Amino acid sequence: MSRFCLSLIILFTIAFNVYSQVQKGNVIFIHPDGTSLSDWNALRILTAGPDSSINWDKLSGIGLYQGHIRDKVSSSSNAGATIHAYGVKADYHDFGMIDNEIPRARSGKKISIMQEAIQNKIYTGLINSGSIIEPGSAVFVSSREKRNMYADITKDVVQSGVDLIFSGGEEWMLPAGVKGKFCEGRRTDGLNLIDWAKNNGYKIIYTKDELAAVSINEKKILGVFAAIHTFNDKTEEVLFTSGLENYSDTAPRLDLMVKFALEFLSTKGQFFLVAEEEGTDNFGNKNNANGKLEALLNADNAVGEALKFYESNPNIMIITAADSDAGGLGIAGAEIKNLDANTPLPATEYNGAPMDGINGTGSLPFISKPDKYGNTFPFGIVWASNGDLTGPIVARAHGLNAERMKGKIDNTDIYRMMYLTLFGVWLE
Repeated sequence: MSRFCLSLIILFTIAFNVYSQVQKGNVIFIHPDGTSLSDWNALRILTAGPDSSINWDKLSGIGLYQGHIRDKVSSSSNAGATIHAYGVKADYHDFGMIDNEIPRARSGKKISIMQEAIQNKIYTGLINSGSIIEPGSAVFVSSREKRNMYADITKDVVQSGVDLIFSGGEEWMLPAGVKGKFCEGRRTDGLNLIDWAKNNGYKIIYTKDELAAVSINEKKILGVFAAIHTFNDKTEEVLFTSGLENYSDTAPRLDLMVKFALEFLSTKGQFFLVAEEEGTDNFGNKNNANGKLEALLNADNAVGEALKFYESNPNIMIITAADSDAGGLGIAGAEIKNLDANTPLPATEYNGAPMDGINGTGSLPFISKPDKYGNTFPFGIVWASNGDLTGPIVARAHGLNAERMKGKIDNTDIYRMMYLTLFGVWLE
């Protein structure tokens, strides 16, 4: 045997041994859309206190997320989702397609990471507090030329083979003129996706009470929790005038959906769960501080459920990242003149930035929970924009392979970390 052949055998043996030692596991990807470090700081100050911790703080891995895309320095939700699902850079208007075709993922295959998981008999779940058409979850199983192809996107998601689907968006599951639980349908192709799901083994549920009653032993579940979103993404003033709350009182919050999904999927085998809190993005885009903070709490509670599950199921990677900073939320305190807990905030900061208190413009300030000395502090929320910005986004991870989440990371690295955990391969 030649020395060259012997060297090749040794190299292949080493490579095989390294590969065989990689531990595969489950992935929980929680996507709090449109959130930055400023948002998490605001949530901590408001709900736990400046010196305390929220669930997000307990995740061990910290990565400084670089969110630029192929044609811009700031991302869209659909471009960011395409990058997370395929591990390659996308353009601003891309929705699971690049240059009008399904991209070749970083794995070398022309399918998303979730579609590859399905092919490998890994159980899957998609959760969104918004409509089923929202890209942060939908792009993992849907590729379309335009983001507004709502009927097609909904069909892709429902017929994707995903084992658990929780979202709003009933309007795109039913034909026009057909009355559902929350609304009449808007489809023009005559397809009733609720009936299709029933006929293909899905248990259909519509409310948080039905979620509490459903068995984790169901084969597949489709949760349809709203006509559009489970929240009302309007300004504080519009919601007050309309007599609406931030969230529907019949729909489950993200933490309840994640808790059930983890129990459901883990009884079946290896799993991959993608859960998106869409309210953090939409309320940010409306410059609704009250709504955004409530949505942030929902996302943090979902992280808490994942952490509790991890305690008895350590073969899991919890990973969380946003793709942009919706609204550019800032925390205003010392620079506000005559700041007092009982005095309404000014409508804008001194430079003209819109300012919110607890009930929107011109309302009383938010009040922090006590710091370690027992002091509480009034503060306002100021906004930089109505759009999705490239802001101080921090990605986090915990559990299996969380040590990879460190330093400066690219948005394509979210795919790589999930792929390593699901399939045992670190893609260069």
